[in-house]
Amino acid sequence: MAAPVEAYRPHDARMRVLIVGGGGREHALAWKLTQDQPSIEIVAAPGNPGLATLGRCVAVSSDDLPGIVALAISEKPNLVVIGPEAPLAAGLADALRTVGIPVFGPSRGAARIESSKAFAKALMREAGVPTARAIRCIDAPAAKRAAREFGAPVVIKASGLAAGKGVIVCSTIAEADAAIDSMLRDDTFGAAGREVLVEEFMEGEELSLFAITDGTTVLPMLAAQDHKRLLDGDLGPNTGGMGAYAPVSLSSSALVDDAVERVFVPTLAALNAAGAPFSGLLYAGLMLTAQGPKVVEFNCRFGDPETEAILPLLEGSLLEPLLAVANGSGLSDEPLQWSPGFSVTTVVVASGYPESPQKGAVISLPPREANIHVFHAGTAFNEGGGLVTTGGRVFAVTAVAPTLAEAQRESARVAGAIEFEGKQLRRDIGWRELERSAGATRD
Repeated sequence: MAAPVEAYRPHDARMRVLIVGGGGREHALAWKLTQDQPSIEIVAAPGNPGLATLGRCVAVSSDDLPGIVALAISEKPNLVVIGPEAPLAAGLADALRTVGIPVFGPSRGAARIESSKAFAKALMREAGVPTARAIRCIDAPAAKRAAREFGAPVVIKASGLAAGKGVIVCSTIAEADAAIDSMLRDDTFGAAGREVLVEEFMEGEELSLFAITDGTTVLPMLAAQDHKRLLDGDLGPNTGGMGAYAPVSLSSSALVDDAVERVFVPTLAALNAAGAPFSGLLYAGLMLTAQGPKVVEFNCRFGDPETEAILPLLEGSLLEPLLAVANGSGLSDEPLQWSPGFSVTTVVVASGYPESPQKGAVISLPPREANIHVFHAGTAFNEGGGLVTTGGRVFAVTAVAPTLAEAQRESARVAGAIEFEGKQLRRDIGWRELERSAGATRD
């Protein structure tokens, strides 16, 4: 796996980027990079059939750290972009940097901001970052006492990585007890749930705010709003994400500036002081409470499905800031530029999602349309060459339009035209924004 740093030389022909991962986020990243530089060469590991239309896919799992490092040494990319959280938490960025490969993504130590909610909560408390009160517990009786201390509603969180499904909002103490037993006694989330946070419930709307950072400069992106519940009207079980939209009218420039000053800057300073300087994409889930924005959680990478909603609205280059961070050349503080209009992403999921998604259903796709992006999230080719489902979230369908209502309508229409047995989707992505200002246009 290892090789001397001096043995590595970037590919000296056209720009080559290695994207680690094989979901909708990675497809969207590849799509945007090819928009930035049409001559770019994309290599994806492991990729998916959608990514294969933009570059080469190599059958190396994103969790195979030695395999990814060996692939990078062989391919000699100018840049590696790591999509999923698991390889970041396992130290893939560190392993790549050890052999001198430019990589966009935080170290294993810095990735603890996502891989350990207990670590993130303690860091925020020490740094004075606004967030909900929480009690860390490793046994069920202590967790149940904590739930009673807060009272219902109360939030039970698996501290580790749980694929976006380790957060349970409990409206009663009985529900909290069941969630605690599920994690700490029944091992529902495995190692991720062997340490939990019992957290006070925060009332308000949630925003997803991304920031590209080199550890010092913070470059915020357009805020989005995710929809985690399975069914229309935010009903049903919690999922990894059923859709997202951007922009969000609640996210004023003043709110973003405040989040940078009170959330991102002190968090980065605290990570640096802890010996784990962060560079890459820092994602803050913000609850807009009556007391102001408070952090729900951090992610150490591009969020999914928000990435699929945000990137089609980015007018400027994504490649340039990613390269600047990866090369350590200094990130410009020039604000990113965004196109007018709205973006809505509808996620199409498999039968049985989120508990037990069914795989292998044959897929039929509608014809391509302008301003509609069908990002592959959980697809593969079967032995006969047919496109089939391989994961819970199968597609992320993004529509860009002058109004939110039109973007929602077009996204849901195309998502509904995708055919496979047992598909599920929501048709109300952005419903809160539409209630605020139906059909509003952007200046």
